[in-house]
Amino acid sequence: MVPQKPNSEKKQMDGKMLIPTNKIEIKGKISYKESSQAWSIIRLKKQLINEFPELKEKRSKFSYELNRFTCIEEFNKFMNKLKTSKKNNLPMLLWIYKETNEEGEENL
Repeated sequence: MVPQKPNSEKKQMDGKMLIPTNKIEIKGKISYKESSQAWSIIRLKKQLINEFPELKEKRSKFSYELNRFTCIEEFNKFMNKLKTSKKNNLPMLLWIYKETNEEGEENL
């Protein structure tokens, strides 16, 4: 399957973007959800919940947008678009790591 390039003309997701007011630096875990047999749970740390109290609303629905760039040029285009945008919305960055033990071996 050929990876798709991000569509710069795409619509923004419906709804209001949640915008943090403070700098956020968090390290967390991704969990395997046995019942759905999927890597579908990213537990949000208390610091993030405190920054976005709307996330505590159990009846609300939230969505997300994930952009993965395949080269630095694509990322730079995205950043230049952000710089020229009239909105002051900055994205949160997410890095995914495969954990290793103290000997540098992958955890199974």
